[in-house]
Amino acid sequence: MSRLSSATRKLIGGFLAIAVFMTGDGFELTFLSKYMVDHGFAATQASLLITVYGLFAAAAAWTSGVLAEMFGAKRLMLIGATWWIVIQIIFLAAALPSGNYPFILFVYSIRGVGYPLFIYSFVVLMAETVDPAKLSSAMGWFWTSFSMGIGVFGAYLPSYIIPVLGEYKTFWCAMPFAIIGTIMCILLVPNTKGRAAEGLDRAEQIRELTKGATILVKNRQVAFAAIVRVINNLVLYGFPVIMPLYLSTHNNGGGGWFPTETWMRFWGFVFVVTLFANVFWGWFGDRFGWMMPVRWFGCVLLAGSTLFVYYVPQFFGANAPLMWLGFFLVGVGTCAFVPLTAVVTTLAPGEQGAALSAYNLAAGLTTFAGPLIATIIMPIGGFGGVCWAYAILYAFAFVLTLFIRPKQPGFDAKGRRLIEEVRIDEAEAIAGDLDGIRPAKQA
Repeated sequence: MSRLSSATRKLIGGFLAIAVFMTGDGFELTFLSKYMVDHGFAATQASLLITVYGLFAAAAAWTSGVLAEMFGAKRLMLIGATWWIVIQIIFLAAALPSGNYPFILFVYSIRGVGYPLFIYSFVVLMAETVDPAKLSSAMGWFWTSFSMGIGVFGAYLPSYIIPVLGEYKTFWCAMPFAIIGTIMCILLVPNTKGRAAEGLDRAEQIRELTKGATILVKNRQVAFAAIVRVINNLVLYGFPVIMPLYLSTHNNGGGGWFPTETWMRFWGFVFVVTLFANVFWGWFGDRFGWMMPVRWFGCVLLAGSTLFVYYVPQFFGANAPLMWLGFFLVGVGTCAFVPLTAVVTTLAPGEQGAALSAYNLAAGLTTFAGPLIATIIMPIGGFGGVCWAYAILYAFAFVLTLFIRPKQPGFDAKGRRLIEEVRIDEAEAIAGDLDGIRPAKQA
């Protein structure tokens, strides 16, 4: 597996900032729906809360690509982080204790604007910095940082804190991570210059912003890639809504097979897997083709593993080893979509910012679509109906990938690696190694 490129090494500080900040953002993900139900709200109200949150996150993600290009990625990251911290204080200090559902829904929803501005602005910075031929590998490191925060620490730490402090005080433990991540962004993320937004009038700025949506109409392949991206993380944002209820309670047909802390550790394990799988699939995509892992190890594997996780307790009861296996497969499959970012950047030459905004919109819509499907289907089809809906959508995504044909550097139109490119890459790698050991010329 190749070493980090020099451009990617310069972004290590940003990767660390994302990991720390997203630890704070992910703290409540695995137990918020259960907390709401335990405090008298319906399961559909709990899932609606996360659904509307995702809708606001999608809107922010959509604007992030073009806004970061216009005003500078680092500046937009700091705006998003500050927004998140301020609204989180209001949510925990006023909204949640009030027990007023409309108030809770409003405050939590607008908090969803913060984190997409923070992380997806960094994606734009990466696209501006990293060689397109290496962008899939760099995105592997980005998603590893994301997973380390929102999944590993964001799931495991609360599972140990809740038995000591209780759920409400555990919510507050997210704040130090968000604040430290913001400080790290200030100190470690490189400054970038946005395009001269001050030279554009209001109408021109609005046109730049709307490109992130209009490109979905103009460019069919970008639209297909965006749909696949929405489907990509349905389980990642849908399972935290339904699985605490399915595995740890007897509500709505849940079996109560595992305590909440065990479910949280199952979910944290998914993200432990992604730490390695993100980097692997990023490298694999650059080396063997971007679309193959998306198609076979993303769509197909996730369709199967989603149903596997649902049916294991049905047929085998509280069988922890099989559940660990199921969540391992979910982690591997989720990461196989990593090359999609690199794919999108090649589908719209000259409109990279707009393409990334469309891609970020799709990524944000996942946080909306996963819980929305649960909200709609759970009262009708139960937990099994939700899982089958996810599996069918992954099969649909497989079909869409057959029509996405990126122009990947070093590959022909059919996605086959060019032999000459392999030899050139190997020669450049050898030359780079020799440069590191070759003595300097005498003056």
